[in-house]
Amino acid sequence: MGKKITIRKAEGNWSVRAGGAVLGESANALELSEGDLAPVIYFPREDIAMAFLDESDHTTHCPHKGDASYFSIVTKSTTIQNAAWSYENPIEDADRIKGLLAFAQSDLVTVERI
Repeated sequence: MGKKITIRKAEGNWSVRAGGAVLGESANALELSEGDLAPVIYFPREDIAMAFLDESDHTTHCPHKGDASYFSIVTKSTTIQNAAWSYENPIEDADRIKGLLAFAQSDLVTVERI
């Protein structure tokens, strides 16, 4: 049996920052929980400064969500490779995250409730 996916509205306002810049803030983010993994926040594209993101050739496949397309974040000082992803055509159980963006948290990228 696969991991159970739960998608719900993320409570409050959320922000994503990279390279000292705010890439976006949203009151309409979704939280995806998958099995025992840490929850992931998905942002609507209209709440993200897409000018900072460059589409990557990198893709991955998740049996519970589908095929993910990746984006690199371009800041003044660096490019953070494959730091964001989106499911353009997710499987039915994950259709609520279609086209939304999630970000890999790291020393360079922060996703937090504000």
